[in-house]
Amino acid sequence: MTDRQAIMRDALGIALASGAYAISFGAISTAAGLSIAQTCVLSLVMFTGASQFALVGVIGTGGGVWAGAAAAALLGSRNALYGLRLSSVLAVRGWRKFIAPQLVAIAIASGAVAITILPFVPAGVPLMIVALLVSLFGVLRPR
Repeated sequence: MTDRQAIMRDALGIALASGAYAISFGAISTAAGLSIAQTCVLSLVMFTGASQFALVGVIGTGGGVWAGAAAAALLGSRNALYGLRLSSVLAVRGWRKFIAPQLVAIAIASGAVAITILPFVPAGVPLMIVALLVSLFGVLRPR
């Protein structure tokens, strides 16, 4: 198995596992009062599950959007700390410091010390697509 195939295999596994959370997010998001469009946008731009659930949890219990956003930002800020710590280990620069922990795990597992774009595109694209589609399924689920 080539490095690229191993990365794709790992990325698909993580994308499928993340899909389980995305179904829940879609269902909980609409139950909290968010629209289908708002749920899909959150799936695309807020790429940490804990932050997504914090936002819709606060909104769903009657809290304001700003309170939900603050809770989400606090939870998401830990990813910045991961990125800063791992940037020296992984020898990454620029936007790749701000990636999802799942992608860092794939990059480390691939054995890349000085990481190129290879682990991030094949891992990140399926993860985003699955998260969006499965969140949409959670929104449209039979009630």
